[in-house]
Amino acid sequence: MPRSGEQPGQERIIALLCLAEVLSMSGFATWPALLPQLQETWRLSGKEAGLVGGVFFCGYMLAVPWLSGLTDRIDARRVYFFSCLLTAAGCLGFALVAEGALTAGLFQMITGAGLAGTYMPGLKALTDRVGGPRQARYVAFYTSTFGIGASVSYALSGGIADAFGWRNAFVLAALGPLLASALMLAMLRPLAPPAAVSHRPGLLHMLGVLKDRAVLGYVAGYAVHCWELFGLRAWIVALLAFGFAAGSAAAVPVPLSPASAAALINLIGIPASILGNELAGRFGRRRLILGVMLLSGVLAWLAGLAILWPWQLLLGVLLLYNVAVMADSAALTAGLIAAADPRRRGAAMAVYSMFGFGAGFFGPLLFGAVLDGGGGHLSATGWLLACGSLGLGSLLAPLVTRLGRLRR
Repeated sequence: MPRSGEQPGQERIIALLCLAEVLSMSGFATWPALLPQLQETWRLSGKEAGLVGGVFFCGYMLAVPWLSGLTDRIDARRVYFFSCLLTAAGCLGFALVAEGALTAGLFQMITGAGLAGTYMPGLKALTDRVGGPRQARYVAFYTSTFGIGASVSYALSGGIADAFGWRNAFVLAALGPLLASALMLAMLRPLAPPAAVSHRPGLLHMLGVLKDRAVLGYVAGYAVHCWELFGLRAWIVALLAFGFAAGSAAAVPVPLSPASAAALINLIGIPASILGNELAGRFGRRRLILGVMLLSGVLAWLAGLAILWPWQLLLGVLLLYNVAVMADSAALTAGLIAAADPRRRGAAMAVYSMFGFGAGFFGPLLFGAVLDGGGGHLSATGWLLACGSLGLGSLLAPLVTRLGRLRR
């Protein structure tokens, strides 16, 4: 039986939106999963490879103010459907046309723009239809689905590319968004738009939500989180490929491919997001977020140091690092949902996502540039410095917060 304030059928809505999100993300990690192969095939520098990985999030950043902000005016279900088609077009275009960094980046940007119309609009569809005392928990479940989608994408992309070639991996990645669009259209009931909206979905109007100090804090925290998370996801397969090769002299052979190991690492991090949100409710959201950021910043450097360790230790460190990175994800998003004015929640989510995924563009790019400066993708020093660059924001966040409190 639903609790007071909840409507019957909420669990079905949660399950539907989570399944659709996993399907829509089938092409999310296709480029990172195939990065070692395509970097070698196209002779890309670390900076070029990082640019292709990061421009995915640039497409997201450019599209999310309009697509997510639009959900304050029309049913998020309609935005979701159109965006799934856009994602499928990006994957198919990559499969048929991409021949180097320029064309690959173009279709990565289109795919990223499609994600902008599914992830946060999917969350808006959830919060429009699901309320009550367990809403924060449902938000945590939904945001954790992002990690499941990433893990499935890593595993499928690597396996399909090994069996049928990298172009077919991108072709099959387009099927997931098409299935998600059909699922949303057939299974999710339409919802009437708000009776009246006093603001237009323009970017300047949306940025007005940052006047709320609580919203601003969550937006800044999410930017730091995404810098680290998407930088790690963009390069983790290449990092594991180097680390597994360096540790190949170990007595125990590596039982996983780099793409499969990346999928496992992402999958194990999912419960950390849900648990982090639960602990935030018990011990304080601010305290948990800052503590987790400090821990993940330290583990970023440890991951770089572990690149020449036996593969078992490298895998263990990366597992711990990903858990730390994921532990504040749902806590940040649930906090934003609770802090935002319900009448402008779509705009707040758009700005939140825009700044977060904007940071996600620069994280992989800087990682590649630092890797080049440290000696390239065959240099252990380069990997150490590049991994460390991911943790800089997380290490600085508690200090900046502390200084800000002292000034006030």
